[in-house]
Amino acid sequence: MTSRTPHGLYRRMGIAAVIVAGGVLVSRLLGLVRQVVFAWLLGASATGDEYFVAFLIPDLLNYLLAGAYMAITLIPLLTRRLAVGDEADARRAFWAITRPLTIGITLLVIVAMPFVEPLLRLVEPGFTDEQAANAARLTRIVLPAQIFFVLGQLLTAWQFAREKFVIPSLGPIVYNVAIIVGGLIGGLGRDDPSADGFAWGALAGAVLGIFALQAWGAWRHGLRFPGERIRRHPALRRYLALAVPLMLGQSLVVFDEQLGRTFGSLHADGGVSWLTFGRQTMLVPVGVIAQAAGVAAYPFLARLAAEGKHAELAQAVGRAVRYVIVLSLAAAAALIALSEPVVRLLYERGSFDTADTVATAGTVVFFAIGVPMWGIQQILARGFYAREEMWAPVVIGTVATAVAIPVYWMLDQALGVDGLALASSVAITVYTAALAVMWYRRTGWPEARRVAITGLGTLPMAAAGALAAFWLASWLGDGLGDGWVVDAIAVGAGGLAAVSITLGLPWVRRDLRRP
Repeated sequence: MTSRTPHGLYRRMGIAAVIVAGGVLVSRLLGLVRQVVFAWLLGASATGDEYFVAFLIPDLLNYLLAGAYMAITLIPLLTRRLAVGDEADARRAFWAITRPLTIGITLLVIVAMPFVEPLLRLVEPGFTDEQAANAARLTRIVLPAQIFFVLGQLLTAWQFAREKFVIPSLGPIVYNVAIIVGGLIGGLGRDDPSADGFAWGALAGAVLGIFALQAWGAWRHGLRFPGERIRRHPALRRYLALAVPLMLGQSLVVFDEQLGRTFGSLHADGGVSWLTFGRQTMLVPVGVIAQAAGVAAYPFLARLAAEGKHAELAQAVGRAVRYVIVLSLAAAAALIALSEPVVRLLYERGSFDTADTVATAGTVVFFAIGVPMWGIQQILARGFYAREEMWAPVVIGTVATAVAIPVYWMLDQALGVDGLALASSVAITVYTAALAVMWYRRTGWPEARRVAITGLGTLPMAAAGALAAFWLASWLGDGLGDGWVVDAIAVGAGGLAAVSITLGLPWVRRDLRRP
Protein backbone atom coordinates (compact mmCIF):
# COMPACT_ATOMS: atom_id res chain seq x y z
CA MET A 1 0.00 0.00 0.00
CA THR A 2 3.05 2.29 -0.18
CA SER A 3 2.62 5.29 -2.46
CA ARG A 4 5.41 4.88 -5.05
CA THR A 5 4.73 7.82 -7.36
CA PRO A 6 2.76 11.05 -7.03
CA HIS A 7 0.57 10.06 -9.99
CA GLY A 8 -0.18 6.68 -8.42
CA LEU A 9 -1.06 8.41 -5.17
CA TYR A 10 -3.31 10.94 -6.90
CA ARG A 11 -5.04 8.17 -8.83
CA ARG A 12 -5.83 6.25 -5.63
CA MET A 13 -6.93 9.44 -3.91
CA GLY A 14 -9.15 10.22 -6.89
CA ILE A 15 -10.80 6.79 -6.85
CA ALA A 16 -11.37 7.08 -3.10
CA ALA A 17 -12.80 10.59 -3.57
CA VAL A 18 -15.25 9.33 -6.20
CA ILE A 19 -16.44 6.54 -3.87
CA VAL A 20 -16.82 8.88 -0.90
CA ALA A 21 -18.39 11.61 -3.04
CA GLY A 22 -20.98 9.15 -4.32
CA GLY A 23 -21.85 8.10 -0.78
CA VAL A 24 -21.93 11.70 0.44
CA LEU A 25 -24.09 12.76 -2.51
CA VAL A 26 -26.66 10.05 -1.82
CA SER A 27 -26.54 10.78 1.90
CA ARG A 28 -26.95 14.54 1.37
CA LEU A 29 -29.80 14.00 -1.06
CA LEU A 30 -31.48 11.74 1.47
CA GLY A 31 -30.79 14.41 4.06
CA LEU A 32 -32.66 16.86 1.86
CA VAL A 33 -35.48 14.33 1.44
CA ARG A 34 -35.53 14.04 5.22
CA GLN A 35 -35.83 17.82 5.49
CA VAL A 36 -38.51 17.85 2.77
CA VAL A 37 -40.56 15.27 4.67
CA PHE A 38 -40.03 17.20 7.88
CA ALA A 39 -41.06 20.49 6.27
CA TRP A 40 -44.11 18.82 4.69
CA LEU A 41 -45.31 17.33 7.98
CA LEU A 42 -44.24 20.01 10.46
CA GLY A 43 -43.19 23.11 8.52
CA ALA A 44 -40.91 25.82 9.92
CA SER A 45 -42.70 25.90 13.26
CA ALA A 46 -42.14 25.72 16.98
CA THR A 47 -42.29 21.91 16.71
CA GLY A 48 -39.51 21.98 14.14
CA ASP A 49 -37.41 24.23 16.35
CA GLU A 50 -37.88 21.81 19.27
CA TYR A 51 -36.68 18.87 17.18
CA PHE A 52 -33.57 20.61 15.89
CA VAL A 53 -32.66 21.81 19.37
CA ALA A 54 -33.06 18.24 20.70
CA PHE A 55 -29.68 17.39 19.13
CA LEU A 56 -27.84 20.11 21.08
CA ILE A 57 -26.96 18.14 24.22
CA PRO A 58 -26.21 14.88 22.36
CA ASP A 59 -23.87 16.80 20.08
CA LEU A 60 -22.18 18.49 23.05
CA LEU A 61 -21.53 15.12 24.69
CA ASN A 62 -20.03 13.91 21.45
CA TYR A 63 -17.82 16.99 21.38
CA LEU A 64 -16.63 16.39 24.96
CA LEU A 65 -14.99 13.19 23.74
CA ALA A 66 -13.94 14.85 20.47
CA GLY A 67 -16.33 12.44 18.76
CA ALA A 68 -16.26 14.36 15.50
CA TYR A 69 -12.48 13.89 15.44
CA MET A 70 -12.18 10.30 16.65
CA ALA A 71 -11.51 8.86 13.21
CA ILE A 72 -9.15 11.73 12.42
CA THR A 73 -7.17 11.08 15.63
CA LEU A 74 -7.12 7.29 15.35
CA ILE A 75 -6.28 6.90 11.65
CA PRO A 76 -2.61 8.05 11.89
CA LEU A 77 -2.00 5.72 14.85
CA LEU A 78 -3.39 2.73 12.98
CA THR A 79 -1.76 3.73 9.68
CA ARG A 80 1.70 3.87 11.24
CA ARG A 81 1.34 0.25 12.37
CA LEU A 82 -0.30 -1.01 9.19
CA ALA A 83 2.37 0.70 7.07
CA VAL A 84 5.03 -1.57 8.59
CA GLY A 85 2.82 -4.65 8.36
CA ASP A 86 2.07 -5.01 12.09
CA GLU A 87 -1.69 -5.66 11.90
CA ALA A 88 -1.76 -7.47 15.25
CA ASP A 89 -0.42 -4.39 17.04
CA ALA A 90 -2.91 -2.22 15.14
CA ARG A 91 -5.71 -4.39 16.56
CA ARG A 92 -4.31 -4.13 20.08
CA ALA A 93 -4.09 -0.36 19.74
CA PHE A 94 -7.66 -0.18 18.45
CA TRP A 95 -9.17 -2.08 21.39
CA ALA A 96 -7.01 -0.31 23.97
CA ILE A 97 -8.42 3.01 22.74
CA THR A 98 -11.99 1.83 22.14
CA ARG A 99 -12.64 0.49 25.65
CA PRO A 100 -12.18 3.74 27.66
CA LEU A 101 -13.96 5.83 25.04
CA THR A 102 -17.00 3.52 25.07
CA ILE A 103 -17.11 3.62 28.87
CA GLY A 104 -16.72 7.40 28.81
CA ILE A 105 -19.57 8.16 26.41
CA THR A 106 -21.88 5.68 28.19
CA LEU A 107 -21.28 7.38 31.54
CA LEU A 108 -21.80 10.83 30.01
CA VAL A 109 -25.15 9.77 28.55
CA ILE A 110 -26.32 8.37 31.89
CA VAL A 111 -25.20 11.45 33.84
CA ALA A 112 -26.74 13.89 31.33
CA MET A 113 -30.26 12.40 31.36
CA PRO A 114 -31.55 14.17 34.54
CA PHE A 115 -30.13 17.55 33.49
CA VAL A 116 -31.52 17.74 29.96
CA GLU A 117 -34.37 20.20 30.57
CA PRO A 118 -32.45 22.68 32.79
CA LEU A 119 -29.62 22.79 30.24
CA LEU A 120 -32.02 23.44 27.36
CA ARG A 121 -33.66 26.29 29.28
CA LEU A 122 -30.20 27.79 29.80
CA VAL A 123 -28.96 27.62 26.20
CA GLU A 124 -32.28 28.33 24.45
CA PRO A 125 -33.50 31.46 26.24
CA GLY A 126 -36.17 32.17 23.63
CA PHE A 127 -38.06 28.91 24.24
CA THR A 128 -41.31 28.79 26.21
CA ASP A 129 -41.72 26.27 29.04
CA GLU A 130 -43.73 24.00 26.74
CA GLN A 131 -41.11 24.14 24.01
CA ALA A 132 -38.32 23.37 26.49
CA ALA A 133 -40.26 20.38 27.85
CA ASN A 134 -40.94 19.00 24.36
CA ALA A 135 -37.33 19.48 23.30
CA ALA A 136 -36.19 17.69 26.48
CA ARG A 137 -38.42 14.70 25.69
CA LEU A 138 -36.99 14.45 22.18
CA THR A 139 -33.45 14.84 23.53
CA ARG A 140 -33.85 11.85 25.83
CA ILE A 141 -34.86 9.75 22.82
CA VAL A 142 -31.84 10.65 20.70
CA LEU A 143 -29.25 10.92 23.50
CA PRO A 144 -28.32 7.18 23.59
CA ALA A 145 -27.51 7.35 19.88
CA GLN A 146 -24.22 9.05 20.81
CA ILE A 147 -22.87 5.75 22.17
CA PHE A 148 -23.34 4.20 18.75
CA PHE A 149 -21.90 7.25 17.00
CA VAL A 150 -18.70 6.98 19.03
CA LEU A 151 -18.35 3.26 18.31
CA GLY A 152 -19.16 3.88 14.67
CA GLN A 153 -16.46 6.54 14.35
CA LEU A 154 -13.86 4.14 15.72
CA LEU A 155 -14.96 1.28 13.46
CA THR A 156 -14.91 3.64 10.49
CA ALA A 157 -11.36 4.70 11.37
CA TRP A 158 -10.21 1.07 11.09
CA GLN A 159 -11.66 0.82 7.59
CA PHE A 160 -10.20 4.15 6.47
CA ALA A 161 -6.78 3.15 7.78
CA ARG A 162 -7.07 0.08 5.53
CA GLU A 163 -8.01 2.47 2.68
CA LYS A 164 -11.51 0.97 2.44
CA PHE A 165 -14.26 3.49 1.81
CA VAL A 166 -17.42 1.80 0.51
CA ILE A 167 -19.04 0.55 3.74
CA PRO A 168 -18.25 3.75 5.71
CA SER A 169 -19.96 5.69 2.92
CA LEU A 170 -23.13 3.63 3.39
CA GLY A 171 -23.54 4.42 7.10
CA PRO A 172 -24.99 7.94 6.75
CA ILE A 173 -27.29 6.66 3.99
CA VAL A 174 -28.85 4.07 6.32
CA TYR A 175 -29.05 6.71 9.06
CA ASN A 176 -31.00 9.15 6.87
CA VAL A 177 -33.32 6.43 5.56
CA ALA A 178 -34.16 5.42 9.14
CA ILE A 179 -35.03 9.01 10.08
CA ILE A 180 -37.26 9.40 7.02
CA VAL A 181 -39.07 6.12 7.73
CA GLY A 182 -39.45 7.01 11.40
CA GLY A 183 -40.83 10.43 10.55
CA LEU A 184 -43.36 9.03 8.11
CA ILE A 185 -44.51 6.34 10.55
CA GLY A 186 -44.88 8.89 13.34
CA GLY A 187 -46.49 11.64 11.28
CA LEU A 188 -48.68 10.28 8.50
CA GLY A 189 -52.40 10.15 9.19
CA ARG A 190 -52.19 12.28 12.34
CA ASP A 191 -54.13 15.51 12.76
CA ASP A 192 -51.32 16.98 14.85
CA PRO A 193 -48.02 15.37 13.73
CA SER A 194 -45.15 15.38 16.20
CA ALA A 195 -41.39 15.04 15.76
CA ASP A 196 -41.18 11.89 17.90
CA GLY A 197 -41.00 9.56 14.88
CA PHE A 198 -38.00 11.47 13.50
CA ALA A 199 -36.24 11.17 16.88
CA TRP A 200 -36.84 7.41 17.15
CA GLY A 201 -35.68 7.07 13.54
CA ALA A 202 -32.44 8.86 14.40
CA LEU A 203 -31.80 6.40 17.23
CA ALA A 204 -32.55 3.40 15.00
CA GLY A 205 -30.36 4.79 12.22
CA ALA A 206 -27.44 5.24 14.61
CA VAL A 207 -27.73 1.64 15.79
CA LEU A 208 -28.12 0.11 12.32
CA GLY A 209 -26.10 2.31 9.96
CA ILE A 210 -23.50 4.00 12.11
CA PHE A 211 -22.69 1.05 14.42
CA ALA A 212 -23.88 -2.36 13.19
CA LEU A 213 -23.00 -1.84 9.52
CA GLN A 214 -19.56 -0.43 10.40
CA ALA A 215 -18.90 -3.31 12.80
CA TRP A 216 -19.51 -5.70 9.91
CA GLY A 217 -17.29 -3.62 7.61
CA ALA A 218 -14.42 -3.51 10.10
CA TRP A 219 -14.69 -7.28 10.63
CA ARG A 220 -14.57 -7.81 6.84
CA HIS A 221 -11.33 -5.82 6.72
CA GLY A 222 -9.45 -7.62 9.44
CA LEU A 223 -10.65 -6.33 12.80
CA ARG A 224 -11.18 -9.10 15.34
CA PHE A 225 -12.00 -9.19 19.02
CA PRO A 226 -8.84 -9.47 21.10
CA GLY A 227 -7.90 -13.01 21.99
CA GLU A 228 -6.44 -11.81 25.27
CA ARG A 229 -7.32 -9.36 28.01
CA ILE A 230 -7.14 -5.76 26.82
CA ARG A 231 -4.01 -4.21 28.33
CA ARG A 232 -2.56 -0.77 28.40
CA HIS A 233 -1.03 0.18 25.12
CA PRO A 234 1.27 3.11 24.22
CA ALA A 235 -1.19 4.06 21.46
CA LEU A 236 -3.73 5.09 24.12
CA ARG A 237 -1.33 7.63 25.56
CA ARG A 238 -0.59 8.99 22.09
CA TYR A 239 -4.30 9.05 21.24
CA LEU A 240 -5.05 11.12 24.33
CA ALA A 241 -2.17 13.48 23.54
CA LEU A 242 -3.67 14.07 20.11
CA ALA A 243 -7.31 14.14 21.24
CA VAL A 244 -7.02 16.34 24.33
CA PRO A 245 -6.44 19.51 22.28
CA LEU A 246 -9.56 18.68 20.28
CA MET A 247 -11.56 18.04 23.47
CA LEU A 248 -10.43 21.27 25.14
CA GLY A 249 -10.53 23.55 22.13
CA GLN A 250 -13.62 22.84 20.08
CA SER A 251 -13.44 24.92 16.93
CA LEU A 252 -15.77 27.14 14.98
CA VAL A 253 -16.51 24.20 12.68
CA VAL A 254 -18.10 22.42 15.64
CA PHE A 255 -19.94 25.35 17.22
CA ASP A 256 -21.07 27.24 14.12
CA GLU A 257 -24.40 25.43 13.91
CA GLN A 258 -25.08 25.86 17.62
CA LEU A 259 -24.35 29.60 17.47
CA GLY A 260 -27.03 29.85 14.79
CA ARG A 261 -29.47 27.80 16.88
CA THR A 262 -28.90 29.87 20.00
CA PHE A 263 -29.34 33.26 18.33
CA GLY A 264 -32.08 31.87 16.07
CA SER A 265 -34.14 30.81 19.09
CA LEU A 266 -34.53 34.51 19.96
CA HIS A 267 -36.51 35.08 16.77
CA ALA A 268 -40.14 34.26 16.11
CA ASP A 269 -41.17 30.63 15.65
CA GLY A 270 -39.34 29.28 12.62
CA GLY A 271 -36.02 31.12 13.03
CA VAL A 272 -34.08 27.99 13.96
CA SER A 273 -35.83 26.02 11.21
CA TRP A 274 -35.07 28.59 8.49
CA LEU A 275 -31.40 28.56 9.47
CA THR A 276 -31.33 24.77 9.67
CA PHE A 277 -32.96 24.29 6.26
CA GLY A 278 -30.65 26.90 4.72
CA ARG A 279 -27.54 25.44 6.28
CA GLN A 280 -28.44 21.89 5.23
CA THR A 281 -28.94 23.10 1.66
CA MET A 282 -25.53 24.76 1.69
CA LEU A 283 -23.89 21.65 3.13
CA VAL A 284 -24.88 19.49 0.14
CA PRO A 285 -22.13 20.85 -2.15
CA VAL A 286 -19.74 21.18 0.80
CA GLY A 287 -20.24 17.50 1.59
CA VAL A 288 -20.05 16.23 -1.97
CA ILE A 289 -17.01 18.32 -2.91
CA ALA A 290 -14.99 19.14 0.19
CA GLN A 291 -15.95 16.48 2.69
CA ALA A 292 -15.49 13.76 0.10
CA ALA A 293 -12.08 15.13 -0.88
CA GLY A 294 -10.98 15.50 2.74
CA VAL A 295 -12.19 12.09 3.89
CA ALA A 296 -10.73 10.34 0.85
CA ALA A 297 -7.39 12.15 0.99
CA TYR A 298 -6.79 11.83 4.73
CA PRO A 299 -5.62 8.18 4.95
CA PHE A 300 -3.19 8.81 2.09
CA LEU A 301 -1.93 12.03 3.72
CA ALA A 302 -1.49 10.16 7.00
CA ARG A 303 0.53 7.47 5.19
CA LEU A 304 2.78 10.09 3.56
CA ALA A 305 3.37 11.64 6.99
CA ALA A 306 4.10 8.21 8.51
CA GLU A 307 6.64 7.60 5.74
CA GLY A 308 8.27 11.01 6.34
CA LYS A 309 7.31 12.33 2.88
CA HIS A 310 6.36 15.84 3.99
CA ALA A 311 7.07 17.54 0.67
CA GLU A 312 4.77 15.12 -1.15
CA LEU A 313 2.15 15.63 1.58
CA ALA A 314 2.22 19.42 1.11
CA GLN A 315 1.94 18.99 -2.66
CA ALA A 316 -1.02 16.62 -2.29
CA VAL A 317 -2.78 19.08 0.05
CA GLY A 318 -2.22 21.93 -2.41
CA ARG A 319 -3.61 19.92 -5.31
CA ALA A 320 -6.70 18.96 -3.31
CA VAL A 321 -7.25 22.58 -2.24
CA ARG A 322 -7.12 23.80 -5.84
CA TYR A 323 -9.71 21.25 -6.94
CA VAL A 324 -11.95 22.17 -4.03
CA ILE A 325 -11.68 25.90 -4.73
CA VAL A 326 -12.76 25.60 -8.36
CA LEU A 327 -15.63 23.20 -7.71
CA SER A 328 -16.79 25.09 -4.60
CA LEU A 329 -16.88 28.42 -6.44
CA ALA A 330 -19.05 26.81 -9.13
CA ALA A 331 -21.40 25.40 -6.48
CA ALA A 332 -21.57 28.71 -4.58
CA ALA A 333 -22.40 30.57 -7.79
CA ALA A 334 -25.27 28.20 -8.52
CA LEU A 335 -26.64 28.35 -4.95
CA ILE A 336 -26.56 32.13 -4.75
CA ALA A 337 -28.27 32.55 -8.11
CA LEU A 338 -30.88 29.84 -7.61
CA SER A 339 -31.58 30.00 -3.88
CA GLU A 340 -35.31 30.71 -4.17
CA PRO A 341 -36.24 28.07 -6.80
CA VAL A 342 -34.03 25.54 -4.97
CA VAL A 343 -35.77 26.12 -1.64
CA ARG A 344 -39.20 26.23 -3.29
CA LEU A 345 -38.51 22.97 -5.12
CA LEU A 346 -37.21 21.21 -2.03
CA TYR A 347 -39.44 22.43 0.77
CA GLU A 348 -42.51 24.43 -0.25
CA ARG A 349 -45.34 22.00 0.37
CA GLY A 350 -47.62 21.06 3.25
CA SER A 351 -46.88 23.19 6.30
CA PHE A 352 -43.94 24.97 4.63
CA ASP A 353 -45.41 28.06 2.93
CA THR A 354 -44.22 30.88 0.64
CA ALA A 355 -43.08 33.05 3.54
CA ASP A 356 -40.90 30.19 4.77
CA THR A 357 -39.42 29.84 1.28
CA VAL A 358 -38.44 33.52 1.13
CA ALA A 359 -36.94 33.45 4.63
CA THR A 360 -34.99 30.23 4.01
CA ALA A 361 -33.76 31.33 0.56
CA GLY A 362 -32.27 34.46 2.12
CA THR A 363 -30.20 32.35 4.49
CA VAL A 364 -29.07 30.11 1.60
CA VAL A 365 -27.59 33.12 -0.23
CA PHE A 366 -25.54 34.20 2.77
CA PHE A 367 -24.53 30.66 3.72
CA ALA A 368 -23.40 30.01 0.13
CA ILE A 369 -20.83 32.81 0.31
CA GLY A 370 -18.84 30.63 2.69
CA VAL A 371 -18.94 27.41 0.64
CA PRO A 372 -15.37 27.73 -0.77
CA MET A 373 -13.98 28.46 2.70
CA TRP A 374 -15.74 25.46 4.22
CA GLY A 375 -14.10 23.40 1.49
CA ILE A 376 -10.56 24.77 1.91
CA GLN A 377 -10.78 24.33 5.69
CA GLN A 378 -11.65 20.63 5.30
CA ILE A 379 -8.42 19.97 3.40
CA LEU A 380 -6.01 22.20 5.36
CA ALA A 381 -7.18 20.87 8.73
CA ARG A 382 -6.57 17.30 7.58
CA GLY A 383 -3.09 18.29 6.48
CA PHE A 384 -2.33 19.32 10.06
CA TYR A 385 -3.99 16.22 11.47
CA ALA A 386 -2.01 13.94 9.15
CA ARG A 387 1.17 15.47 10.59
CA GLU A 388 -0.29 14.89 14.09
CA GLU A 389 -0.22 18.64 14.73
CA MET A 390 -3.57 19.00 16.47
CA TRP A 391 -2.98 22.20 18.41
CA ALA A 392 -2.65 24.53 15.42
CA PRO A 393 -6.17 24.20 13.95
CA VAL A 394 -7.66 23.87 17.45
CA VAL A 395 -6.12 27.09 18.77
CA ILE A 396 -7.03 29.00 15.63
CA GLY A 397 -10.56 27.57 15.67
CA THR A 398 -11.07 28.40 19.34
CA VAL A 399 -9.94 32.01 18.83
CA ALA A 400 -12.16 32.23 15.75
CA THR A 401 -15.13 30.99 17.79
CA ALA A 402 -14.55 33.64 20.46
CA VAL A 403 -14.31 36.32 17.75
CA ALA A 404 -17.41 34.97 16.01
CA ILE A 405 -19.78 35.42 18.96
CA PRO A 406 -19.90 39.25 18.78
CA VAL A 407 -20.04 39.00 14.96
CA TYR A 408 -23.16 36.82 15.26
CA TRP A 409 -24.69 39.28 17.72
CA MET A 410 -23.98 42.36 15.58
CA LEU A 411 -25.17 40.84 12.30
CA ASP A 412 -28.24 39.39 14.02
CA GLN A 413 -29.12 42.88 15.23
CA ALA A 414 -28.54 44.36 11.78
CA LEU A 415 -30.04 41.73 9.46
CA GLY A 416 -31.95 39.24 11.61
CA VAL A 417 -31.88 35.61 10.50
CA ASP A 418 -30.04 36.50 7.28
CA GLY A 419 -27.38 38.16 9.42
CA LEU A 420 -26.81 34.91 11.29
CA ALA A 421 -26.20 33.09 8.00
CA LEU A 422 -23.82 35.85 6.90
CA ALA A 423 -22.04 35.66 10.28
CA SER A 424 -21.41 31.96 9.62
CA SER A 425 -19.72 32.77 6.31
CA VAL A 426 -17.68 35.64 7.78
CA ALA A 427 -16.51 33.47 10.67
CA ILE A 428 -15.47 30.50 8.51
CA THR A 429 -13.62 32.87 6.17
CA VAL A 430 -11.58 34.35 9.01
CA TYR A 431 -10.85 30.89 10.42
CA THR A 432 -9.79 29.44 7.06
CA ALA A 433 -7.58 32.44 6.22
CA ALA A 434 -5.74 32.11 9.54
CA LEU A 435 -5.40 28.35 9.07
CA ALA A 436 -3.97 28.85 5.56
CA VAL A 437 -1.39 31.36 6.79
CA MET A 438 -0.14 28.93 9.43
CA TRP A 439 -0.11 25.98 6.99
CA TYR A 440 1.87 27.75 4.30
CA ARG A 441 4.30 29.26 6.80
CA ARG A 442 5.16 25.66 7.69
CA THR A 443 5.11 24.10 4.24
CA GLY A 444 6.23 26.93 1.96
CA TRP A 445 4.64 29.84 0.11
CA PRO A 446 5.10 28.71 -3.54
CA GLU A 447 2.11 26.35 -3.26
CA ALA A 448 0.10 29.16 -1.65
CA ARG A 449 0.73 31.34 -4.69
CA ARG A 450 -0.56 28.58 -6.98
CA VAL A 451 -3.68 28.24 -4.84
CA ALA A 452 -4.23 32.01 -4.91
CA ILE A 453 -3.83 32.15 -8.71
CA THR A 454 -6.37 29.35 -9.11
CA GLY A 455 -8.88 31.07 -6.81
CA LEU A 456 -8.50 34.60 -8.21
CA GLY A 457 -8.61 33.31 -11.78
CA THR A 458 -11.79 31.32 -11.20
CA LEU A 459 -13.70 33.95 -9.16
CA PRO A 460 -14.69 36.23 -12.09
CA MET A 461 -15.99 33.25 -14.05
CA ALA A 462 -18.01 32.12 -11.01
CA ALA A 463 -19.57 35.60 -10.80
CA ALA A 464 -20.42 35.47 -14.50
CA GLY A 465 -21.89 32.00 -14.02
CA ALA A 466 -24.07 33.24 -11.15
CA LEU A 467 -25.41 36.12 -13.24
CA ALA A 468 -26.16 33.81 -16.16
CA ALA A 469 -27.91 31.29 -13.91
CA PHE A 470 -30.04 33.99 -12.26
CA TRP A 471 -31.06 35.50 -15.61
CA LEU A 472 -31.87 32.09 -17.09
CA ALA A 473 -33.96 31.01 -14.08
CA SER A 474 -35.86 34.33 -14.10
CA TRP A 475 -36.50 34.08 -17.84
CA LEU A 476 -37.81 30.53 -17.52
CA GLY A 477 -40.03 31.54 -14.59
CA ASP A 478 -41.49 34.49 -16.52
CA GLY A 479 -42.08 32.38 -19.61
CA LEU A 480 -43.35 29.12 -18.13
CA GLY A 481 -45.14 30.25 -14.98
CA ASP A 482 -45.20 28.59 -11.57
CA GLY A 483 -44.97 25.01 -10.36
CA TRP A 484 -42.42 22.48 -9.26
CA VAL A 485 -41.73 21.38 -12.83
CA VAL A 486 -40.73 24.93 -13.77
CA ASP A 487 -38.57 25.18 -10.65
CA ALA A 488 -36.87 21.89 -11.51
CA ILE A 489 -36.14 23.09 -15.05
CA ALA A 490 -34.87 26.43 -13.75
CA VAL A 491 -32.60 24.79 -11.19
CA GLY A 492 -31.25 22.27 -13.69
CA ALA A 493 -30.65 24.77 -16.49
CA GLY A 494 -29.36 27.51 -14.21
CA GLY A 495 -27.07 25.15 -12.32
CA LEU A 496 -25.66 23.79 -15.57
CA ALA A 497 -25.01 27.35 -16.80
CA ALA A 498 -23.26 28.38 -13.57
CA VAL A 499 -21.04 25.30 -13.46
CA SER A 500 -20.25 25.32 -17.19
CA ILE A 501 -19.19 28.95 -17.21
CA THR A 502 -17.13 28.62 -14.01
CA LEU A 503 -15.31 25.51 -15.20
CA GLY A 504 -15.22 26.48 -18.86
CA LEU A 505 -11.82 28.13 -19.12
CA PRO A 506 -9.18 25.76 -20.59
CA TRP A 507 -6.47 27.18 -18.31
CA VAL A 508 -8.45 26.09 -15.25
CA ARG A 509 -8.45 22.50 -16.44
CA ARG A 510 -4.74 22.66 -17.33
CA ASP A 511 -3.94 24.18 -13.93
CA LEU A 512 -5.74 21.39 -12.08
CA ARG A 513 -4.00 18.67 -14.08
CA ARG A 514 -0.57 19.91 -13.02
CA PRO A 515 0.78 18.15 -9.87
